[in-house]
Amino acid sequence: MSRPGAGSPLVAEVIQDRLCFAILYSRPKSASNEHYFSIDNELEYENFYADFGPLNLAMVYRYCCKINKKLKSITMIRKKIIHFTGSDQRKQANAAFLVGCYMVIYLGRTPEDAYRILIFGDTSYIPFRDAAYGSCNFYITLLDCFHAVKKAMQYGFLNFNTFDLEEYEHYERAENGDLNWIIPDRFMAFCGPHARSRLESGYHQHSPETYIPYFKTHNVTTIIRLNKRMYDAKRFTDAGFDHHDLFFADGSTPTDAIVKEFLDICENAEGAIAVHCKAGLGRTGTLIACYIMKHYRMTAAETIAWVRICRPGSVIGPQQQFLVMKQASLWIEGDYFRQKLRGQKNGAHRTAAAFSRLLSGVDDISINGVENQDKQEPEPYSDDEEVSGVTQGDRLRALKSRRQSKTNTIPLTCPLAVLTSALCGVAVWWIVCDYILPVLLFCLEGLRAQ
Repeated sequence: MSRPGAGSPLVAEVIQDRLCFAILYSRPKSASNEHYFSIDNELEYENFYADFGPLNLAMVYRYCCKINKKLKSITMIRKKIIHFTGSDQRKQANAAFLVGCYMVIYLGRTPEDAYRILIFGDTSYIPFRDAAYGSCNFYITLLDCFHAVKKAMQYGFLNFNTFDLEEYEHYERAENGDLNWIIPDRFMAFCGPHARSRLESGYHQHSPETYIPYFKTHNVTTIIRLNKRMYDAKRFTDAGFDHHDLFFADGSTPTDAIVKEFLDICENAEGAIAVHCKAGLGRTGTLIACYIMKHYRMTAAETIAWVRICRPGSVIGPQQQFLVMKQASLWIEGDYFRQKLRGQKNGAHRTAAAFSRLLSGVDDISINGVENQDKQEPEPYSDDEEVSGVTQGDRLRALKSRRQSKTNTIPLTCPLAVLTSALCGVAVWWIVCDYILPVLLFCLEGLRAQ
């Protein structure tokens, strides 16, 4: 770290004489040998309630591409590139998160080294909280996030050489399926399907048939439903998928029996597994996290961080403390599982490959609307809590649908304004050519005659 001049703020040096990170409380002045930029208003977290980060995987990718492009730019080859953030503590934390991820992913820094570089002067960063409404008593830190990214690279969950930005950003949207891969080619979290595709109470509902072509293309063989029935499971099983129901209440934690059954199903599944509850965030993220902790020995905080980087809003309220409580026992179970697996002579390779298949690239996917097959299917029902009102999953899903639809909306006035402007331009040009120009020419001819 260095101090550029008297009265200047401390600056963290990420790459010596090339890339820096700074927290500035006033707009920096341009200089011939320095290039300042900020992403505070470019890469923004879409919150549910009081949550504010970490930014998702697509934003990490966008940021890393931006930095690499600037470092390779001929016009900046002799300039010091300074990523600065302002006084907003939430944006400071997200900016530091991006810088730290870049150091871990592209510069080979350890999570501790990356974090140490970002702690300059008396700098501190507020930790990230969950997406639950109300107070929070569990947080994940920047260091947790950096460890999560490092281990995701180590285990093959993260590979920006094959990452498909367009696909991620399209299909994580509520109207396009609301799905995310947590472990590519192995675990997908998605919003719970309904009996029919429609827009209801502010959020998008998709029928099972909407997802079937996507699942087939990506070798999804197993669907696990964690909420009560909103669609007939036969619509998946008739299409050749295994389907399992492991219901527990919205916003709650699973029993040990449910955790065990979930892990047994996943460990014996040959292909990828698609897991959903209502919003595909709380219950879904919690059980997928259990699998990650058991089979990859990641801490609860690291696992929560990774799941949220892949699918923001995941793991909510008491589910966080539940994972902390389960960490030790899941690690022991995982050690025993791997030891037993190594000892098996027959079928060991097949079983190991089934649960450790890593990302080799994600193909383009398409979710197309399909007419509902069950015309006479009765109205769906959901969790018991819905009798007296909407559940947590309903609220989270509605928030996601509304905020994303709003960002996607192009006001009708925009194209009309463009069209009107163009027509006005044509009209003005016509007037000039047809009336004014002849008058001017006539005047010029008169002057010449004199």
